[in-house]
Amino acid sequence: MSRPAGQQGQATVETIAAIPLLLLAGAMALQLLVAGYVVTLADGAAEAGALALASGRPAREAATAALPAWAEAGAAVSVRGGEVSVRLRPPSPVPGLADALTVTSMAFARPPR
Repeated sequence: MSRPAGQQGQATVETIAAIPLLLLAGAMALQLLVAGYVVTLADGAAEAGALALASGRPAREAATAALPAWAEAGAAVSVRGGEVSVRLRPPSPVPGLADALTVTSMAFARPPR
């Protein structure tokens, strides 16, 4: 059984109208995945810095070295006593969104005496 021509045209218009919404949903999902990956990177960098601090090496350099090259530019590493803090901005096509998704990870170590 065939449909009238008007109904087939309506389905085509609805499909074309849904494409931008699907692309937006995909972009949002990808941005959230990137943000989750950045949390993992910040955690690893903070831990690397704390381990370096515990062994008497420079924590800031160790934390920075634990990050991939693309993440180093958006990273801020601070060391206070035995606390190593890594603040990292995820890459994003929307600058305000990257600021909102910035993560901070901390690790603690007892410096050698």
